[in-house]
Amino acid sequence: MGATPEPRDGTAVPTDEPVGGPGGGPTAGPARSSTRDGHRPPTARLHVQRVRPAYRQVADELRAQIMRGALPAGTRLPAESELTGMFGVSRSTVREALRVLASQHLIDTRRGVQGGSFVAAPDPARLVEDVGGALGVLVATPQLGMADLLEARLLLEPAAARLAAQRAAPETIEALRAAAAAPRDPRDPSGFVEHMDFHTTVLMATGNLMITMMGQPVGDVLRTRLNRHVVAAEHWAEVDACHATITEHIARGEAAQAEEAMRSHLLDLRDIYGRPGAWKSD
Repeated sequence: MGATPEPRDGTAVPTDEPVGGPGGGPTAGPARSSTRDGHRPPTARLHVQRVRPAYRQVADELRAQIMRGALPAGTRLPAESELTGMFGVSRSTVREALRVLASQHLIDTRRGVQGGSFVAAPDPARLVEDVGGALGVLVATPQLGMADLLEARLLLEPAAARLAAQRAAPETIEALRAAAAAPRDPRDPSGFVEHMDFHTTVLMATGNLMITMMGQPVGDVLRTRLNRHVVAAEHWAEVDACHATITEHIARGEAAQAEEAMRSHLLDLRDIYGRPGAWKSD
């Protein structure tokens, strides 16, 4: 392991000098010869680019070793003082790198005589929760809007319904039927939570963890940002009927019909979600 040594403050030192700068060394671009009118031609200025902070380099190296299995789950990392010597960086840099890994749930820190930093097995549920939280923040910014999430969902879930029809086992089909027919919570007449659980079950029925992880955070944002009271009760009844139809297509292995039924369902939902006041502003 070996990250680039750092200056005392832990950051790379940028320079605005051209490559080869002062001192008579070579310069980038055309030679500095004068033209007939006495003016020098323009010279390209190439700047030394700022490198990544040292703590990120340390975190990247440790993360790479964890992901390829060189540091398996349960392994205790060397003490901070050892990591400092191994990477040639300050202790504060090592601590910041460990904080990054902890925030990604790749290590757990324990206190006490037998404590230290230990490699943790990645937990998909925690990762999905983190992505959902990040999306919830992003949809409140100009960079990402609800329309973007709905469009992504329209691309993902019809394909998931097709795969589910091709792959779903009998117990999975029973789970889908149970989710489609789940009774509504009296505290939420819209049945929105049950509706989102159905969509999550379809994602899981693909047997593809990546598809499930991609779709669930979108559902989490919809679950928390939609003003359910603006949607009329009859629309929720239509949603229930659509879920039942999609379920039966999947149960009969009708991949194309399941895909088209899910697409039609999501287009209807997008129209409902596009109504004024449908989304919470904070």
